[in-house]
Amino acid sequence: MKPGAERGLVALPARQVLADGVYEQLRALIMNDGIAPGARVNIDEIARELGVSGTPVREALARLESEELVSRLPLRGYRVTELLSRREVDDMYSLRMLLEPPSAGLAAKAMSDGHSAALRAELATCPAAPAHDAYSDYKALTAHDARLHELVLRIAGNAAVEQAFARTHCHLHFFRLNYNQPFGEQTISEHRDIVEALVSGSAVAARKAMAAHLEVARDRLLSRM
Repeated sequence: MKPGAERGLVALPARQVLADGVYEQLRALIMNDGIAPGARVNIDEIARELGVSGTPVREALARLESEELVSRLPLRGYRVTELLSRREVDDMYSLRMLLEPPSAGLAAKAMSDGHSAALRAELATCPAAPAHDAYSDYKALTAHDARLHELVLRIAGNAAVEQAFARTHCHLHFFRLNYNQPFGEQTISEHRDIVEALVSGSAVAARKAMAAHLEVARDRLLSRM
């Protein structure tokens, strides 16, 4: 594991819920590159540093495996998954382009006062870009980004599309590639454009705003790889 305050583990308070606390610390460690991509996760070492038994560590790793942040090695524990390749990033954005702009158009057609209020409320959860670029600072923006995109898909009303999107865990994997490369201000501005297009009820404008957001994000990410 790499040294540094943002990339280390801290012993958990005795009364903290162990499984959740271990999960959050391990997730932050992976997102901050505190355990290198491809490196094996030492369960005993983590348990010792956190002052817990191996059980909550294994429970946390099972949750992280479901997010594809770690993978299980037969008879050898877990390792951190590799970062996405250029091809994988391009493929994932190609899938998103198939799913999300058409869904944004459908969501605009289905817009109601309740939907508009929900979209504006979601925007209000992250009104400004983070001040720093560590995962602890970007965690709120990453969660907001995922929620907003999921909300648009939910309003569009296609459960199969929602499930397909959720299985990609794209926001977590894209953040790992964006780590130390701030992108918050532009993302929030693009989110406002999407919401305004949706609230207007224009399917054409909503599709265009979503497509533009995805294209900019893809090109920004690929240019740094």
